[in-house]
Amino acid sequence: MPYQPIEDYGIIGNLRTAALIAKNGSIDWFCYPHFDSPSVFGAILDHNKGGYFRISPTSEEISRKQVYVPDTNVLITRFLAADGVGEIIDYMPLSDSKDVPPYLGLIRRVRVVRGAMQFRLECVPAFNYGRDTHTTEIIAEGARFGSSALRFGLASSAPLAQFGVGVSAEFSLDEGHSQSFQFRELKPDEHEPIGCPEQMSDELFHDTIQYWRQWISKCTYRGRWRETVHRSALVLKLLTFAPTGAIVAAPTCSLPESLGGPRNWDYRYTWIRDAAFTVYSLLRIGFVEEATQFVSFLDARCHEMDPDGALQTVYGIDGRHDLPEVTLDHWEGYKGSSPVRIGNAASQQLQLDIYGELMDSLYLYNKHATPISYELWIYLRRLTNWVCQHWQDKDEAIWEVRGGPRDFVYSKVMCWVAVDRALRLANKRSFPADWAAWTATRDQMYETIMQRGWNQQLGAFVQQLDGEALDASTLMMPMVFFVSPTDPRILQTIDAINRAPKDGGLVSNGLVFRYDVDKTPDGLKGTEGTFNLCTFWLVEALMRASHSDPKKLRQARFLFEQILGYANHLGLYAEQIGHQGQALGNFPQALTHLALISAAFNLDRYLDGLENTSPVS
Repeated sequence: MPYQPIEDYGIIGNLRTAALIAKNGSIDWFCYPHFDSPSVFGAILDHNKGGYFRISPTSEEISRKQVYVPDTNVLITRFLAADGVGEIIDYMPLSDSKDVPPYLGLIRRVRVVRGAMQFRLECVPAFNYGRDTHTTEIIAEGARFGSSALRFGLASSAPLAQFGVGVSAEFSLDEGHSQSFQFRELKPDEHEPIGCPEQMSDELFHDTIQYWRQWISKCTYRGRWRETVHRSALVLKLLTFAPTGAIVAAPTCSLPESLGGPRNWDYRYTWIRDAAFTVYSLLRIGFVEEATQFVSFLDARCHEMDPDGALQTVYGIDGRHDLPEVTLDHWEGYKGSSPVRIGNAASQQLQLDIYGELMDSLYLYNKHATPISYELWIYLRRLTNWVCQHWQDKDEAIWEVRGGPRDFVYSKVMCWVAVDRALRLANKRSFPADWAAWTATRDQMYETIMQRGWNQQLGAFVQQLDGEALDASTLMMPMVFFVSPTDPRILQTIDAINRAPKDGGLVSNGLVFRYDVDKTPDGLKGTEGTFNLCTFWLVEALMRASHSDPKKLRQARFLFEQILGYANHLGLYAEQIGHQGQALGNFPQALTHLALISAAFNLDRYLDGLENTSPVS
């Protein structure tokens, strides 16, 4: 089968791992047992060798639809033909009951709701990114697959036949009839992939529906675009690793930022950078418990910081530090986009901005949720001293460039945020602090950015100190309260960025590029699409600037509602949008959905005249 468009996928999960399911009924990505474990199905990165689990009608004269059961992450893939309508209900069971053990796998329920339909099933695992061989045994209850590390069972009442290293089956269903298939791990003492009895299967289904609906009912957001905000919240919960509270940047690896190019990264880890966005967005819409769990994850990382006060940029979802980056040379990559990378060398980069994002998130948490402990403050004080000593270092910054460290303006701004929030936090809580040194350093940072981060000729803040190129990250300046949203310099910067690339700007039809790769080489070949996160930043910058020009509020709303039209059929976003409106990069991306929630929350308040939303005071 050819590769499916990235935007043609839906996602299901169980707060430990996730699976991507295409409109054609194929599970093309599933890592087990965790988000960052090796894949069992990986056809999205190599349709010949990656492995898949597809159930689809044998007729080709059909149309396909996908929807979620409302207010859940239970996915329905629907097939519509002249003589019948069938559907697959896909989910990973979840339950609020502590008496129900976690179900270690996937359930696929196929049913026909009109007429009759014939289906074909193909289940072809490829363990450990297709590097491990496995055995396939067909038995009375279905099939067993065994590799050196994992054993899985496929429970099926339809007769199975050998199909290469997997199995296949064809079966027909009449209106009102259904058939369930369960793909789950077999424990060492299990020998048969016995499926759940129909009654238990129904209970798992209803428990899962109840779990998601009960969770989303805690959302306090009642403003405009509520369904969109709810879907983004459900995505973020789906990307949460329950045992630690960590949130993965995305559940996939190596989906390309440009087709055929080398910009392919593994996002199945947790970035400190996402901290402020996560805590802010979750607290704003009522999910205090999830924000608390994530702060606990950050707290644990602070306790592991280097003796000098330094942190890593990115960590494993279990908190591990070692994320070696290697390539899977036996896989061709999505539509031939190689190399396929697992692990992430960004964990060894210096990215100074993470300290500002961390301090901002903990400041917000202290203000809106629970006061932080003195023990945590001891680590934050050491961290702040480290920032004061190293803020002038060159780094790879927010975009994780591979062309060598530079003096990125965004990094300097976020270093200022780190010291500023430390001072505010110490003042609010009367914590002991190095007041004189911190204040002097914060002032020095500010003067440096204003003098060397501003390009008078260009009339804008720029990407690097003494630089001449724009960067969308400067749109964050008013959002972190480095400058007033109506400061003439930021207004000029917004205007400069909000021009078409041919006119020197970064905006194409309302969508924002991170930077111009021709003017600011990043050490990688090729181009990339517009960056969804940056588009939401432009919305917020325009919205805040509307105090000086009310027309900017109308423009912000127009841009926001325009990018909502670029979500896929389920309301999901990848990292980037290509020139033809296609999804690019890892999918779905947490940071995009976090930024959507923030933009929706604040824009709704501005439109209602309640724009005093400042979280910093």
